[in-house]
Amino acid sequence: MNLPRERFQQLVEEAMRNIPKRYLRQIKNVAVLVEDYPPPGPPLLGLYHGVPLRHRGSYYGNVPPDVIVLYKIPIESLCQTEDQVREKIEEVLLHEIGHYFGMDEKRLREIEAHRMTRKRGS
Repeated sequence: MNLPRERFQQLVEEAMRNIPKRYLRQIKNVAVLVEDYPPPGPPLLGLYHGVPLRHRGSYYGNVPPDVIVLYKIPIESLCQTEDQVREKIEEVLLHEIGHYFGMDEKRLREIEAHRMTRKRGS
């Protein structure tokens, strides 16, 4: 699947609007970007750069925004339809937001497995 960049960006914006309000209200000073490919290294669909919320103290201020990057080509390579791209964007975005809240990979994988189990059951 190869969507125009503008459409991919729209799907990212839609995914941001679908984040539950109780979490969205806590997300501050974060830029969500789209890049075609991740940097060299292990394959990535997304990446969070910043100081996780739970590690911020009173000293935290006057800093550049944290950044969540979604990698367009790797995400699209896993999908055959726009609906699949939409779902994968949401999945990756939620994963990276989990890092923003300070969750580690193990906890995020548990949440994702639970989410997939619920999704199959509906």
